[in-house]
Amino acid sequence: MNQPLHSFNQTAADWRGVLRANTRKTYIVIGLFFLIYMMLGMLVDVYVSSGRYPNTSLSDIFDALITGQLFPLATIVMITVASASLLVTLIAHDKLMLLGTDYHEITPTTAQSVAEQQLYHVVEEMKIAAGLHFMPRVFIIEADYMNAFASGYSEKSAMVAITRGLMQKLNRSEMQAVMAHELSHVCHLDIKLTLMASVLANLTVMVLDLFFYNVIFSRRNSDNRSRDNLASIIIILRYLLPIINVVLLLYLSRTREYMADAGCVELMRDNQPLASALIKISDDHQVNHSVYQEQYGQTPHENVRREAYIFDPTQAGISEGASLTSLFSTHPSLQDRLAALGFKNNGK
Repeated sequence: MNQPLHSFNQTAADWRGVLRANTRKTYIVIGLFFLIYMMLGMLVDVYVSSGRYPNTSLSDIFDALITGQLFPLATIVMITVASASLLVTLIAHDKLMLLGTDYHEITPTTAQSVAEQQLYHVVEEMKIAAGLHFMPRVFIIEADYMNAFASGYSEKSAMVAITRGLMQKLNRSEMQAVMAHELSHVCHLDIKLTLMASVLANLTVMVLDLFFYNVIFSRRNSDNRSRDNLASIIIILRYLLPIINVVLLLYLSRTREYMADAGCVELMRDNQPLASALIKISDDHQVNHSVYQEQYGQTPHENVRREAYIFDPTQAGISEGASLTSLFSTHPSLQDRLAALGFKNNGK
């Protein structure tokens, strides 16, 4: 599917409006995660307490937990585990994101070719344009497929990684656009927000798994109707909440991609290089589908990087779940991203 940029009409786009709107959406999603998190913890605490005090109404138990008369153990445990998970992610984010890949770091003294030197200079230029105070670490991943991502829990800990295939197949302005996109993720604190959301999502599922089996066995011998009703809610949530988490994470990821695209345009003052780069990356995945399918499959822990990539390979039918790309893709479709950038496909 070859789509040259000249096949699209350029239209007006409000970049700052896109940034403002998607910032609001992002914090709404984060707020919803925290709400789910607190409600689940309180639900578990009420359920456990109702077993200890069978003659006490659920409303009285809830009031006792809120006022501190009863210790909210489940909520405290969830907060502790979440804090520990965030700490591990903070310390080892770069190793986690590069896990399973063949990579090396580029510095002014370790660049092995003119192309690698140019890549470092491009990142440095975009760092200055973005007003960042620290130079991100730059990594090359030895892979033929075209992709890139950013990571880091703060501006000081930021890193960008780019595959050799992308470095070799894009021209300099397109490379600048990709790096501007990735550094926009850093400026917008995307990594911090998405990691926070992922930790909350995984933690809620983990806690539900622990209490799900407890509920299954304990309700058999229970004659407490209120407690049985709570048990039924927990059983329903066991199957419903993972779906809600996935939808919220995908929505959050797509929102951040639109923001990074808009941020790239703000940094470069030009929307064409990013649009051209996105088309090249998408077309390259389509043309080399079978080769890239094997390469992605042979690289462990691709699920860790999928959300951070500039291009989700499932949109090209690569990796598991490819048949449901529009629903479960972590990124907006190419057409939607180009439309947000101000390009409309001729005749469509």
